[in-house]
Amino acid sequence: MSETQALDGVRVTAGPIAQVDDLSVMFKRKGQHVHALRGVSLDLMQGEVMGLVGESGSGKSVLGSALLGLLPASVGSISGRAQVDGVDMIRGGEAARRRARRISLGAVFQDPMTSLNPTQRVGKQLHEVTGSDAESIALLESVGIPFAAQRLQSFPHELSGGLRQRAMIAIALAGQPKLLVADEPTTALDVGVQAQILELLGGLCRRLSLAILFVTHDLGVASQIADRIAVMYGGRLAEVGASADVLVRPRHPYSAALRASRLTLNTDRVRPISTIDGEPPDPTNPQDACPFGSRCSFHAPECDLGLPVLGPVLTTGTQTACVRATVLPDDLSPPSTDSCDWPALAPPSESTVLLAVEGARKVYRLGRGRAASQVVALDGIDLTVSRGEAVAVVGLSGSGKTTLLRSIAGLEQLDSGTVTHPGASDPQVVFQDVGSSLTPWLSIGHTIGERLRRLNCSPAERQRRVDEAMRQVGLAAHLGRSRPAELSGGQRQRAAIARAIVVPPSLLLCDEPTSALDVSTAATILNLLRRLRHELELALVFVTHDLAAARLVGDRIVVMEDGRIVEEGAADAVTHQPSHPLTRRLLVSLPGPRGSVGTTSFTHIDSDRGDR
Repeated sequence: MSETQALDGVRVTAGPIAQVDDLSVMFKRKGQHVHALRGVSLDLMQGEVMGLVGESGSGKSVLGSALLGLLPASVGSISGRAQVDGVDMIRGGEAARRRARRISLGAVFQDPMTSLNPTQRVGKQLHEVTGSDAESIALLESVGIPFAAQRLQSFPHELSGGLRQRAMIAIALAGQPKLLVADEPTTALDVGVQAQILELLGGLCRRLSLAILFVTHDLGVASQIADRIAVMYGGRLAEVGASADVLVRPRHPYSAALRASRLTLNTDRVRPISTIDGEPPDPTNPQDACPFGSRCSFHAPECDLGLPVLGPVLTTGTQTACVRATVLPDDLSPPSTDSCDWPALAPPSESTVLLAVEGARKVYRLGRGRAASQVVALDGIDLTVSRGEAVAVVGLSGSGKTTLLRSIAGLEQLDSGTVTHPGASDPQVVFQDVGSSLTPWLSIGHTIGERLRRLNCSPAERQRRVDEAMRQVGLAAHLGRSRPAELSGGQRQRAAIARAIVVPPSLLLCDEPTSALDVSTAATILNLLRRLRHELELALVFVTHDLAAARLVGDRIVVMEDGRIVEEGAADAVTHQPSHPLTRRLLVSLPGPRGSVGTTSFTHIDSDRGDR
């Protein structure tokens, strides 16, 4: 980069604000050495947004923590350097690193509730940094929080997810940092609020000449905000380049595989979604070979001769760590699936209704006395689901979709209206936060087998059925002896699905089952749900905020707003010819290259609600 260079109208000063040089980080866990980073080198310029992309376990968050000087005590060894604004955040003195965190650095994490003090009002937490209510109000207004003065008196739990994340961003910006590390700041948000946060961060970067390291598992989200994208795999950088180049013409097979796993409104509804076969490399046993070699469609013997070095690709200007970069084809898309893995389903039988919701109304009452208020979560919902039918329920946070699902499952009591299952056995639920729905002290096999207790199976029959359920969801039998904490996020979600189908239900309810997963793992889970639906002839109610996922899973899409159904129809009709303004706004909010969203203002999408 030249002495000064414009990035979207921002004049970038010479020299990087952050430098990572040959950084390697190894942790000690349960007597094993876990190699989280292996020789990572990266520069981040002032006024630049760098998207850091990769699957879970690739080292993204560890790199962000290193720049913040917040690596945990379990670090076994560190080599290399991570410098921010001239301060070594690895080996610098504690006073110097504290000063850098106070003056030069800000951080926004995935779950603001783990960063905001739940016992203190937002104003008090801001006041600790700003020193005055006036500055605190100005900060809240600058990040788009309405009624900022009143919000100073709010506790974090009284704000919606989007408002909490905005408050966290305000606190991070209070010290006027030069670098903001944003670690998965939009993962748990619906697409409308996600678009608002991305637009907000992009605007702050341009207005304040702020450098941002934006950590995400979604290549599309990164491309929407980032000037450059760095793709990580197995603790190493696989590719670094301009956002458009990495998204449109990736030069590393892993980057191309990530792109192919992303859902779009044009993803084939008949064939399985492209996924990355195999498993990530074992961080406890790193090899001196390409980390992606065992999963790569373009693997050759020379890939195993040593660790590939990040180097320039002359045709695109990107850098890639692939020894075959110069001989690979222009199109690195993984081989397509010629035919579907499952037969076509017969049309749903309208005469066999498994679920009937009539006039469902649910009101939550908040507070007491004069301060009492109420939120109408469901406002006269009518919905039927027939045998073999998949219905996707879509809406922003607070639209009532989760309350509807919980009411169908019998976990919420309606104020009025009815929910009946005339042709279904007890429906089974797969929750969004699978970590809290699996008993942490029980083995996976024991958890799956709990549903068999009432059948009075023999121990041998019970074990056979548990093994069969694990096979159906693609879990190795030996994992049945593991506890939830020992599994990855995708494996835990598979275990939850296995528990739901070990006694095959006729109706399966899924509440955002892929929202917290990286794109390849999410694609694998969606393929699994679609396959099981065919094999077990399941009816499915699939709650999501993602219209692309809804189109892929559902025969029919139901769009909710303010506790009401505002649009309903065949999946392709709703996603390609929407009739309601909210549906059109949700479509515009889908992640894509920068510029595809920035042309629309999202301030009209009300985010000032909690989930219902």
